[in-house]
Amino acid sequence: MLVALPVALLAGIVSFASPCVLPLLPGYLSYASGLGSAQIAEGTGSKKLLVGGTLGFVLGFSVIFVLTGAILGGVGAALLTNARAITIALGVVILVLGAGFAGWLPVPSGWRPSTAPRLGVWASPLLGMVFGLGWTPCIGPALSVVLTLALNEGSAVRGGVLAFAYALGLGLPFLAFAVAFTTLAPKLDWLRRHQQTMQRIGGVAMMAVGVAMIVGWWDALVAVLRQWAANFGTIL
Repeated sequence: MLVALPVALLAGIVSFASPCVLPLLPGYLSYASGLGSAQIAEGTGSKKLLVGGTLGFVLGFSVIFVLTGAILGGVGAALLTNARAITIALGVVILVLGAGFAGWLPVPSGWRPSTAPRLGVWASPLLGMVFGLGWTPCIGPALSVVLTLALNEGSAVRGGVLAFAYALGLGLPFLAFAVAFTTLAPKLDWLRRHQQTMQRIGGVAMMAVGVAMIVGWWDALVAVLRQWAANFGTIL
C-alpha cells in the first residue's frame, strides 16, 4: 500500500489534466454550484455555493470510485492462490494502459458532456456520481491502473483506500480552483499547453509500475516495506 498509494494519487492528478476534465473545468464548476461561468470567472458568484457544490461533486464521484475499488479488491482476495501469475498479468495490463495514457497507443476519445442542467448544490453529489460513471471511457487508462492495483491488493478495504487516493488526486485540484478560481484561472493556459507532457509523464510512470510487476521488482519492494513495517516499534 505504501508503494501503491502514491501511484494512485499521481494517477488522479494526471487525470485532472486529461482532455475530458481540464478544458471543461469551468463548466463542471458551474454545473455543480448552479452559478454561471461568468460569475465563476469574475469571482462575483457566491463562494459558499461554489465550494459547497464542488465538494459535493467530488464526493459523488469519489463514492463511485471507492465502491468500484472495494469490489475489485474483494475479488482479488479470492485469487491470492495464484498471486504471482495474476501480478504478471496485471503488470502487462498496466503497461499497456500506461502506453495508451502516454499517447503511444490508441484509446477511446471519451465522453464529454456538452450540456448539463444546473441543479444546484444539493444535487451536486448525484451529478458527481453521473460524471464518475461517464468519465470512465476518457480517464479509463489512469483509473484502470488504480483498479488493477486494487485487484492485486486482494482486499476490499485496501482496494477502496487506493480508489480513494485516486479520487483525492483528481478532486483536490477541483477544490483548489473552486476556492481560488480567479487567482488560479491564468494557470489553466499553462496546464493546457503542457497537457500532453503531463499525460506522457503519468503514462511513463504507469508503465514503470507495470514493468516492475512483471519482472518481480514490485513484489520485492513490497516485501522490503512489509519487513520494515514488521520491525517498527513504538519508542517509549
